Amino acid sequence: MQLILASNSPRRRELLAQFHLPFEVVPSRFEEIAEGLPARETALAFAEGKAREVFLRYPSAYVLGADTVVSLDGEILGKPADGEDAKRMLRLLSGRTHSVFTGVCLVGRGVCLKDVAETKVSFFPLSEAFIEQYVASGSPLDKAGAYGIQDGGLAADFQGSYTNVIGLPTETVKSFLEEVHLC
Repeated sequence: MQLILASNSPRRRELLAQFHLPFEVVPSRFEEIAEGLPARETALAFAEGKAREVFLRYPSAYVLGADTVVSLDGEILGKPADGEDAKRMLRLLSGRTHSVFTGVCLVGRGVCLKDVAETKVSFFPLSEAFIEQYVASGSPLDKAGAYGIQDGGLAADFQGSYTNVIGLPTETVKSFLEEVHLC
C-alpha cells in the first residue's frame, strides 16, 4: 500500500523523506476555512480535511495530512497575505512567546490516526531593519506566522518538537507509520 503526502510543502517533503520510505506528493484541494475554532482544533481539522480529501481520490493508499498554525494570545497567525502582513506578524511575535500547533492525520482503509503537536517558541526582540530584510528575502511569505525557525535569527528558545515548527512533527509521524507497519 502506498503512502501519499497531502501537501505541497517542500519542508514537509524533506521531513517525510527522512524516513526513507517511498511516498508520493498529492496536494490536497481541501479548502481551509476557519470556523472560529481554537488554534489546536483548527490545525487538527485542517490536517484531517486535507488527508480525507486526498484519500477520496486514492482510497487504496495511506494519506498523511498536516497543517501548522501559529497562535499568539489566542489569535491564529496563518500564512501572511503579503509582505506588509508578514511584517505585522513579525512585529507581534518580536520578543514574545507563542505556540505552534501542527495537526497530523494519517488516513487509510479502516484507519484514521490523528494528533496535534505543540511547541512553544520564544522570539528575540526583532529590529525593524531585521524585519524589513527578512521579509524582503521572501522566505516568510509561505509560512504560518510569517517565519521559518530554520531561517535563524528569530527564535531565542523553543520547548517541544523542532520539526513541528518546521511543519511536520516527525515524532508523531513515526509513531503513526509504526502503528500501520509502514516504518
